[in-house]
Amino acid sequence: MDTEKLWQALIEPEFTRRFWMGTSQECAWEVGASWRLMIPDGRVGDSGEVLEIDPPRRLVLLWRNEFRPELRPEGYSRMTYLLEPQADMVKLTVMHEIDRPQSKFIEAVSNGWPLILASLKSLLETGESLAATRRWPEGAECATSASADSR
Repeated sequence: MDTEKLWQALIEPEFTRRFWMGTSQECAWEVGASWRLMIPDGRVGDSGEVLEIDPPRRLVLLWRNEFRPELRPEGYSRMTYLLEPQADMVKLTVMHEIDRPQSKFIEAVSNGWPLILASLKSLLETGESLAATRRWPEGAECATSASADSR
């Protein structure tokens, strides 16, 4: 596995759709750029901003949930991808944090990331993502006004 291939899989829409519930990311991938995770039906799932980017090694996003009404008020979290070559492998570290004790959002993403990352690993190693991650779950909650408001 090479670092560049993993980096592209993490940011390119044609890859993310295949392992991340059919979603895609909209972003210019530069510091200060807005970032949106788009649900297949056109709703904004999550939004934020690129805080740091050092392709293909590090990406830090300001991240807020937009589609679950109970999570949006928690505000912005910080998500970091760190890619580290190790012999013929690449170690991917994902850190998702928020300055809020007992965050329901962090609880939710802590349950979501393992499945998404397992599907990404499967896609890169076998050419097939996990079936459970190939499309948006039917009936998933939605805030009535999902938008990418500025902070």
